[in-house]
Amino acid sequence: MEKEEQILVGIAGQDRPGVTASVTEILAKYDARILDIGQADIHSTLSLGILFRIKESLSGQVMKELLFKATELNINIDFTPVSDDQYEEWVGQQGKNRIILTVIGRSLSAKQIAAATQVIKKQGLNIDSIIRLTGRQSIRRPEKNIRACIEFSLRGTPSSLNDMQSELMHLSADMDFDFSIQQDNMFRRMRRLICFDMDSTLIQAECIDELAQRAGVGDKVKAITERAMRGEIDFKESFKERVALLKGLDVSVMKEIAESLPITEGVDRLMQVLKLYGYKIAILSGGFTYFGEYLQRRYGIDYMYANELEVDSNGKLTGRYVGDIVDGHRKAELLKLIAQVEKVNLEQTIAVGDGANDLPMISVAGLGIAFHAKPRVKATAKQAISTIGLDGVLYFLGFKDSYIN
Repeated sequence: MEKEEQILVGIAGQDRPGVTASVTEILAKYDARILDIGQADIHSTLSLGILFRIKESLSGQVMKELLFKATELNINIDFTPVSDDQYEEWVGQQGKNRIILTVIGRSLSAKQIAAATQVIKKQGLNIDSIIRLTGRQSIRRPEKNIRACIEFSLRGTPSSLNDMQSELMHLSADMDFDFSIQQDNMFRRMRRLICFDMDSTLIQAECIDELAQRAGVGDKVKAITERAMRGEIDFKESFKERVALLKGLDVSVMKEIAESLPITEGVDRLMQVLKLYGYKIAILSGGFTYFGEYLQRRYGIDYMYANELEVDSNGKLTGRYVGDIVDGHRKAELLKLIAQVEKVNLEQTIAVGDGANDLPMISVAGLGIAFHAKPRVKATAKQAISTIGLDGVLYFLGFKDSYIN
C-alpha cells in the first residue's frame, strides 16, 4: 500500500467567489482526503486553511497546481507538512473540554480583548475560534449599532474555573465589559425556558415605589425597597411593611402607571426573537400581578407569577395582599415547576434578574444572568450584563445579529 502524508494548505488574500471551490476542485482531482478545514473572512480578506491527506507520489503535483491557481487568483498560499504523530496528537485534543467565553460591551477595545485573552492564556486554554456575534459598527454613524460582542471557543480544562471567573469579574468591572463562561455542551444551544424578574429588569422602575409616590409615602417605601434589594432585610417582611403603607390608594392609579412603564432597552427585540425561536417565557416577580399581566399581554408571555394586592369594594387598596408572597425562594420553586410542566431539563432554563430575591432562581437555572444588578447579586451570579440592554441575553445564547435582523 502506497504511503500517504498530510499537508496543511494556508491561503490568504482578497476574498472573491470561487476561491474555495477552485482549491477543493484540485484536491478532488487527486482524490485527496480532507481532514480539517476552516475559513474566516475579515473585511473581505480571506484566510482559509485545509489539512488534507494524499499519496506521497501525488503531493508534489498537487502543490504545483495549487501554486499555479493561487497565482491566477492573486492570492498567497503556503504548505506545511504535518507528520502522523503531530496529526494524532491533534486528534487527541478533540476529547478535551470546550468552554465558550462571550465578551460584550458598547464597543470592545484592544485593551479589553487583550485582558480577556491574557486570562485565557493564564488558565492554559487554547483558542480554537473567535466569532463576532454583533453586526459591524459604523464609523460615520456610531449610534447605529452601539454594542459589540465576540465569542471565544476555548479548548482544554482551566487551571481553576473559579479563579478564571473571579479574574474576569474584576476586569469587567474595571474595564467596562460583560462576559459569560459556559461549558460548550448540548444544553447551551438548546435552552427552552427563560424566566425574568420584572421590576428593574423588564422595566426600569420599581412598581411599588411608583404606587407609593401616588400614595404620598414614596420616601418611606423606597428606603425599605432599597434595603430589601440589597439583601439587608427579609423580603417577606419588607413586602408586608411596604404594602401596608399603600392602604387607601385608588386602584385606577395602577392603569396610569402601567401605560407609562419605562420598558428596558432591548426588551422588544429580545421578546420578538425568543417568541420566534419557540422559547417559553415567564415573569417571576416580587412585584404586582396588575403590571405583570400588562406586560404578559403586550409580549405574549406564557407564564406570569407575581403578588396580588387586595382591593375593597370601593376600589381602594386595603394595605394587604392575597395569596402567598412571591419571594426569592418561591421564584426558584416556580422556575422548577414550569420546567417540569414544559418537560424541560433545568440545564435548559435561563433566569434573569437584578435583586437579592432573584439569586435563588439565578442559582438554580442552567444559565443565570444578573442584569444591571446590585453589587451582591453581580458578585454571586456567574453571568452578568451591565453595559448594554436586555437583548444582550441573546449573545449569551449564541445568537448572531445576522440570525436576528
